[in-house]
Amino acid sequence: MTVEQLTVEATGDTVGEAKWQALRELERRAPSLDKEAVRFQVLEEGSRGLLGVGATPARVVATVDADAPVREAPQVDESEEAAHLRSVLEHITTAVGVRCRIDVHESEDAITATCSSGEDLGILIGRHGQTIDAVQTLAAAIVRQGEEDRKQIVVDAAGYRDRRRRTLETLAVRSADEAMRAGTRVELEPMSSIERRLVHERLKDVDGVDTVSEGDEPNRYVVVVPA
Repeated sequence: MTVEQLTVEATGDTVGEAKWQALRELERRAPSLDKEAVRFQVLEEGSRGLLGVGATPARVVATVDADAPVREAPQVDESEEAAHLRSVLEHITTAVGVRCRIDVHESEDAITATCSSGEDLGILIGRHGQTIDAVQTLAAAIVRQGEEDRKQIVVDAAGYRDRRRRTLETLAVRSADEAMRAGTRVELEPMSSIERRLVHERLKDVDGVDTVSEGDEPNRYVVVVPA
């Protein structure tokens, strides 16, 4: 099943916003199209001007070919929160120029969105996961809307969370062994609050060591100390 060729032009304050607007218009005309098949051409980068004076919008053209595949409709119903999270991430990934598939899984206590099957997912992850952590924090704030009793929001890309968790747990255990063997504190590299929490959780039941966080953001780090 295919869609006829569609081309739309859109503007925005930034190229990312213009792409988002173009994609939304294409999806309005063909709700089932696969956004990974859409090609973008930047006509104008746009300019902020001086103190807002002389600002010009960014302009892009979005095109989907006649033989582009049609996205299969989801076979399972999503909750309002899960659908909201998917929409937020589609907006963010389009804005940063990352095309990917977004799978959302919901459990009793968490909603996990995984970005996969796309190019440049490293851009979405960022150095030491700083970008994906920021995306997760932003998405959670938007979806929760200040209600802390809602489900935990987790955003992952290309299996990064699991790989990083294994790396941090190995580092935590090795640092605990060193602290007990040498009888001295071991300072780990600066980490995000999410990663620090993983280290604390891994070592909380290990006899012979305690963990504390020290320093100021963004250079806050975990210290493993002999108990």
